[in-house]
Amino acid sequence: MPVTQLKNYAEGKWVAAKSGDTLHNAVTGEAIYTASSEGLDFGAMMDYARRVGGPALRKLTFHQRGRMLKALAFHLMEKKEYFYQISAMTGATRADSWVDIEGGIGNLFANASLRRQFPDERFYVDGDAAKLSKNGTFIGHHIMVPREGVAIHINAFNFPVWGMLEKIAVNLLAGVPAIVKPATLTSFLTEVVFEEIIKSNILPEGSLQLICGSARGILDHIQTEDVVTFTGSASTGQQLKSHPRIVSEAVPFNLEADSLNCCVLGPDVKTGSAEFDIFIKEVVREITTKAGQKCTAVRRIMVPANMVEDVQIALGKRLQSSTIGNPATEGVRMGPLAGISQRNEVREKVQELAKSQSIVIGDLEKFEVVGADKEKGAFMSPIVFFNSDPFKNTDCHNIEAFGPVSTIMPYNSIDDAIELARMGKGSLVCSIITADDDVAKEFVLGAATMHGRILVLNADCAKESTGHGSPMPLLVHGGPGRAGGGEEMGGKRGVLHYLHRVAIQGSPTTISRITNVYQQGGKQNETVVHPFRQYFEDLKVGDTLITAKHTVSETDITNFANVSGDNFYAHMDATSLEGTIFTGRVAHGYFVLSKAAGLFVDAKKGPVLLNYGIDEARFTKPVYPGMTIGVKLTVKERVDQEKRDAEDIAKGIVKWLVDVYDETGETVAIATILTMVKKKNQD
Repeated sequence: MPVTQLKNYAEGKWVAAKSGDTLHNAVTGEAIYTASSEGLDFGAMMDYARRVGGPALRKLTFHQRGRMLKALAFHLMEKKEYFYQISAMTGATRADSWVDIEGGIGNLFANASLRRQFPDERFYVDGDAAKLSKNGTFIGHHIMVPREGVAIHINAFNFPVWGMLEKIAVNLLAGVPAIVKPATLTSFLTEVVFEEIIKSNILPEGSLQLICGSARGILDHIQTEDVVTFTGSASTGQQLKSHPRIVSEAVPFNLEADSLNCCVLGPDVKTGSAEFDIFIKEVVREITTKAGQKCTAVRRIMVPANMVEDVQIALGKRLQSSTIGNPATEGVRMGPLAGISQRNEVREKVQELAKSQSIVIGDLEKFEVVGADKEKGAFMSPIVFFNSDPFKNTDCHNIEAFGPVSTIMPYNSIDDAIELARMGKGSLVCSIITADDDVAKEFVLGAATMHGRILVLNADCAKESTGHGSPMPLLVHGGPGRAGGGEEMGGKRGVLHYLHRVAIQGSPTTISRITNVYQQGGKQNETVVHPFRQYFEDLKVGDTLITAKHTVSETDITNFANVSGDNFYAHMDATSLEGTIFTGRVAHGYFVLSKAAGLFVDAKKGPVLLNYGIDEARFTKPVYPGMTIGVKLTVKERVDQEKRDAEDIAKGIVKWLVDVYDETGETVAIATILTMVKKKNQD
């Protein structure tokens, strides 16, 4: 194929340089693209993101931004087969590409779903209010707003699609624009996906920009509200993290570095057991997937000393059956590395490791390749070392060969396994395969501080497990020490990294107005029309119904016990109360809430469709026979809901503060109930 110049996307237009670095097909060695950032003004790009992209995204609510991500995910899924074709030139098999392409699109879907954990607002209310005064007239709270800067994502070569999509999904949901800088080596795959993103016209202009060539100097233009993320080698990441502008502007910098991840065979596992087979399959998959070019790949294999021979034999058999070659050839299980330069670097690391340990599986020179020329492509055999004394020969804990390379090492006790795992000085992930939950607990608690994620595998979960090497959008990804000390993804946690938290103080009424969430003690608007007779659009935060009252009797308590079957002694036996906090038979807490519902519910058919649930119920004071209770029902928060289809009823969720009080005015029970309320406008 002819050599094509990759384009950059800057300030709303595509920009191509006249020359640049040559990129090659990893399978054939053929020159296929050139990449350069010549002609780009990084400062102008960042200004454009802040001036155009940021305001456009911040005008949208979390729900609108989430639906935007969902639409983008569907659009990219329609184009995935084209992406697979391009991905093959990076050396990826279909299975490898699935992780990168559909795994990346899956991140868009997952983050789109997170919108339901945020309000349909442009800001997020964080946590609970803090009472700052004796009488409750002065309170504090926290809100989080989108940072008014730009996210700069400097990504690694191994996942050109996933690396981009998992990061932009989070900053876009948060309302922050981004500039994406993929590693130049495989940027041609990032470019074709990015081009489809722009063609879709789903994102506001200025939301995303792309640099395929060098981005050297871009950090000279960062400002306080920007965010920088980096995935790659620890040494490069540390250099970037110490950039003078990062330091002087106090810019958040998330570093995800390659690490020496480990997989541990539990001391309870025997040859021939289900867990033994799971272990072998997991390790082989981690060595061969993406030809071992994963920041989460297993680099250290920890095995009970009496199991080393069995593990070595089983691994050897499985790896020998893993055909190496052209990903387009049927039966190929492992493709080449991403490029000749990458292969040469891995070979150098293998030679370094060979000084202190022995190769027991594989050979740098003697291996077969199917459907391709071994010399022209970036092919390499899986290499497994054996280190007989990993506490003494420590190169395996310090040198990483970023390819299909790993080291078997023995241990004598679970404490030894924990110590060996920790000798990697911080990793993104480790795993332990064990059928003994006590072993699992001891290992997890002992190894936890030096790992970002720990996978515990056994026969119960292996079939549905996503595996050692797969970070999940709803779990944090990152790790301490060598792994960079960063954290990304993690569901809602990931989105919060792109928001600024600010403490606000004032009266409950003022804080209610700012947050659109009613704060206890704020002014209440007693409505003439029963709130259950009002449509979703008509209800306002602070609208309150003050109900009639009811005097609780012993008959109430007895009848509720008969209906519910709850005959707890405090409700039914006044002679058993000595030594308790109660002075007499006490009403069931659930009776109090049930009676409260009886007081505030309007029975006639109206806009309220159903009771959606109850949150944060507390019984704060005993209710005895003879006490009189009433209810203040207040609109606490309104949450819009999108229609699933044209036939769905337009509706929203209303959160109500239920304050049950006695004749002294003191609260005896408090809860938040949720109702589904129909909208007046059904369009």
